[in-house]
Amino acid sequence: RHERSDPGGGGMSEATLAFTRIHIARRAVWNRLAVGACYGAAALVVLPLGLIMWHLVAKGLPGLSVSFFTHMPKPVGEPGGGMANAIVGTLILVGLGALLAVPVGVAAGVYLAEFGRGRFATLVRYTADLLSGVPSIVVGVAAYGLVVLPMGGFSALAGGAALGILMLPTIIRSTEEVVRLVPQSYREAALALGAPRWKVTQQVVIPAARAGIVTACMLAVARAAGETAPL
Repeated sequence: RHERSDPGGGGMSEATLAFTRIHIARRAVWNRLAVGACYGAAALVVLPLGLIMWHLVAKGLPGLSVSFFTHMPKPVGEPGGGMANAIVGTLILVGLGALLAVPVGVAAGVYLAEFGRGRFATLVRYTADLLSGVPSIVVGVAAYGLVVLPMGGFSALAGGAALGILMLPTIIRSTEEVVRLVPQSYREAALALGAPRWKVTQQVVIPAARAGIVTACMLAVARAAGETAPL
């Protein structure tokens, strides 16, 4: 067989070289086909979303105005009107829920992370985990029995209580995890300076975990703002 020598002294037949070139070219073709198929699949997925967004913008943009956010809705069949009542109602309900849930949830999360070692802490964790899996409609029934029946009627406070109950497990467990992420060296340094444990928690641990606590509260508020079943 005729062999081509290389500077290193080795040899490779022309047939082998030709087979290698064909193999590389074949792999390049299959690679281009696979990449093209991936782009095609991505386009098929994005195309319906793009059409929906185009339809929303084309049909909805002409209806957006300041009056849409500041005026009350019109009766069915009459043109115009807005959604001011929905915006104000959502702000009131979510605000009441956050007012009830954020202080309790943050305090419970900090307690579990810093001091919770006994049976009571285990009970609080178990209750929070249990609440996170309860259907929202069941929470609405609980708020009906706890707030609506004693007050004798429906109110924004009842809706805020239902949303507050839904916020609690997210705030408690997220705050606990965030506070646990604060380095132990921060606590040890403050204790070494003579600060009591409660002051270390108040002035060192909570400020260090402030961003995570705020994020946990925002997640809970976002979840509550989208709930309709308990209301």
